[in-house]
Amino acid sequence: MSNSKPHLTFAQIINMNVGFFGIQYSFGLQQSAVNPIYDFLGAKPDEIPWLNLAGPLTGLLIQPVIGALSDKTWIPKLGRRKPFFFIGALVCSLALFLFPFSSSLWMATGLLWLLDAGNNTAMEPYRAFIADKLDAKQQPTGFLAQSFFTGFGQTLANVSLFIFPMIFIGKTGKLPTWVFASFILGSVCSIGSVWWSSKTTAEIPPTTEELQKMKEEPLNVLSPFIDIIKAIKFMPKVMWQLALVYLFQWYALFCYWQNSSKSVALSVWHATPQSNSALYEKAVAWTGLVNGWYNVVTFLSAFILVWFARKYSPKLVHFGCLVIAGIGLLVFPFIENKYLLFPAITGFGIGWASMMGIPYLMVVSQVPKERYGVYMGIINMMIVIPMFIQTTTFGYILKHFLNNNPTNAIAFAGVFLLIAASLTLLIKSSKPNADEVIMQGGGH
Repeated sequence: MSNSKPHLTFAQIINMNVGFFGIQYSFGLQQSAVNPIYDFLGAKPDEIPWLNLAGPLTGLLIQPVIGALSDKTWIPKLGRRKPFFFIGALVCSLALFLFPFSSSLWMATGLLWLLDAGNNTAMEPYRAFIADKLDAKQQPTGFLAQSFFTGFGQTLANVSLFIFPMIFIGKTGKLPTWVFASFILGSVCSIGSVWWSSKTTAEIPPTTEELQKMKEEPLNVLSPFIDIIKAIKFMPKVMWQLALVYLFQWYALFCYWQNSSKSVALSVWHATPQSNSALYEKAVAWTGLVNGWYNVVTFLSAFILVWFARKYSPKLVHFGCLVIAGIGLLVFPFIENKYLLFPAITGFGIGWASMMGIPYLMVVSQVPKERYGVYMGIINMMIVIPMFIQTTTFGYILKHFLNNNPTNAIAFAGVFLLIAASLTLLIKSSKPNADEVIMQGGGH
């Protein structure tokens, strides 16, 4: 792309990021609604991790490949990144629409694979799209706008789990009617928001030199994999150190998302999905509100954390945030007053804000800008590999060591966040300059 990038107005930056809202609404539903749907369809507690295998596997396989492909793509009337995230949003929208019609556990699982494939196809080139369009001075605004829509989309998804059960009462098939409302709204938001960003924002054409290089290195089946292997071979040391932190951090997050509704049902309503489905529905709705709150905290604290990271050290900020989040999760499953869940999960919201942005500050100055797409895919691999390990091991741990008890699962997640915090202190990372890019993004 040309080195000279046009200065965009704030409204233009908002327009180009609107599509992130739909993608993150979908992720919000995945975090808070998919596992309760599995419960409604009769899944056993130790089966839940395996049923979530779609997220890490599709992220591992799709994001780095799409990132590498989009780095070397240019379709004159469509662009470089837009064809990928528009197709991803279309697939995501279709999966969201069909999800509530799941008549069996395995149908829901299959649709989650489709949903995750769409989300991951859209996510990677969307991050690169922001960096492509904005110069160094405007990139912080672009990524903070992306952070805003991350918080807004996930908050709306979670709040819909609280509000819609009051409006849409009863059941349709095997699932509560409110599930249909939440997912169909998500379907409309997914394709509608990405369509809006695609319509209002044109991509910057590659330079003559870049086009010539693309012709000299035509894409083939192996080229994205070769690019990924090369990028990993020359990956900065700080990224390997961050990968160890991510192992415990993201393992813990999946433990929370899979067990939060069941934990709240047990501690507040003394119910399980099997013992009292009506009370469990109340717990799912309340957990949606609680998770909506931590996403609000995430957005509000993100600006403050960026300031702290610039003034002090990104790794110390991330350490502190993980400690606060870990303590919050250690307390969370033992709270019997539903209103006290909000202050407990506030720490998790601060931690989530740090996870979305601060680790990038540790590595951004050491990642080659011309390899932006493929390296964002590799960072996502560092996220989804721990998730894959969690989905394949935690069912056994939950059944044999934690008594299939969601209270123990959430506390276990808290301990893992504290381990991740201690490992953060081992990272050797220089303090970022004020004009460095703040890569503030959300999702897997």
